[in-house]
Amino acid sequence: MKIAEALHNHRHTIVDKWVAYTLKTYQATEFLQKEQDRFANPIGSTVRSSLKQLFSLLVQGSEATGVNEPLATLMHLRAVQDFTPSQAVAPLNAVKHISREVLGADKQTKALINDLYDFEFAVDLAVLAAFDLYMQCREKVYRIRIDEVKSGAHILTDNACPSKALKNIQEIKK
Repeated sequence: MKIAEALHNHRHTIVDKWVAYTLKTYQATEFLQKEQDRFANPIGSTVRSSLKQLFSLLVQGSEATGVNEPLATLMHLRAVQDFTPSQAVAPLNAVKHISREVLGADKQTKALINDLYDFEFAVDLAVLAAFDLYMQCREKVYRIRIDEVKSGAHILTDNACPSKALKNIQEIKK
């Protein structure tokens, strides 16, 4: 058995653990893990589908540009949330450890752990690409916000929110 075949055979276990690890980085972990409806849980659905697609591409040994689609989807999601760059990309690295753990637990694949070098190198390249994508997304978010401030649109959007209006009233009373 070759390493690609072993990873393919254990893909469901590895991806499930990877998704669980990634969803633990959110505050509503239990809901995100349990709710399977993609409309009720778009974050969980996006994470699941992106990591599943990304794992298949990494096992195939796809080049860095091949993994950009699932990485971009995941990084767009994490860039608009309250994650630092390292927190945003850190869960991608976990697949290396999860793969070693799952393959090491199986007697048939335990000997293949030393052959994970190419897979782990592909993961490292994906992490670097994810960092670049995350920073591009954050830059875009900041550019949009600057454009809102320059155009005056922030006055309309920020004041339309009742909680923002309440906050303004409370500040005036002080």
